[in-house]
Amino acid sequence: MLLHIVARGRIGRGPEADLVDRYIKRIGWPTRITELPDSGGRLPPRDPGTVLVMLDEKGEQLGSMAFAEKLGRWRDDGRREVRFLIGAADGFDEAQRREADLLFAFGKATWPHLLARAMLAEQLWRATSILAGHPYHREG
Repeated sequence: MLLHIVARGRIGRGPEADLVDRYIKRIGWPTRITELPDSGGRLPPRDPGTVLVMLDEKGEQLGSMAFAEKLGRWRDDGRREVRFLIGAADGFDEAQRREADLLFAFGKATWPHLLARAMLAEQLWRATSILAGHPYHREG
């Protein structure tokens, strides 16, 4: 199953990019990152059956185990892609939110999109390592 991060804004080179790269390289599943300009630009076409997850401050707050369980369920259901959208500074409007299969929040705080991308990459590594039985995650 492809884990596809679609993010507004360019990350460039810097500590945030290094952190994203560090975690993406560890993930044993196919991954892709698509960068779009802060405004405009088209989302890549969405194949039927693609799961759409939007990172949004109004979203559901999931612990790492619950997030891993969702990924595992989508994988086991035969989904080919889970697409994670990270919005620009103004986030997503209500019409866009309604298109999502899951609104996902990293707590109630608002995070800069560069940090949100790094946090998502780490959570994807953590979730896939949980599903693989790797000892990286320690519950409790």
